[in-house]
Amino acid sequence: MEQGTFTDQVYQVVARIPYGRVATYGQIAFFIGAPRSARQVGNALSHTPSFLSLPCHRVVNRLGRTAPGWPEQRRLLESEGVSFRENGTVDLARSLWRPEE
Repeated sequence: MEQGTFTDQVYQVVARIPYGRVATYGQIAFFIGAPRSARQVGNALSHTPSFLSLPCHRVVNRLGRTAPGWPEQRRLLESEGVSFRENGTVDLARSLWRPEE
């Protein structure tokens, strides 16, 4: 991972999440070398300036839950073909981003 602030590193990873895939907060934390910082990843993303045009909607929690209070997130993900389970969570088995693939 390139150098930069924690937030910059989070943004760099989020920018790489492909269309139709999701990543978890923990996965992003792991990629930037801070595996115990999933909550800080979420905090950084909650303050993302809109002019950056990052696909923050492609980030969910480890169970596949979308961000509370952001109903548009599900609509955006569904428009990209992301699968949801009956319980309302993202089907991570089908939609999780695996950069090594």
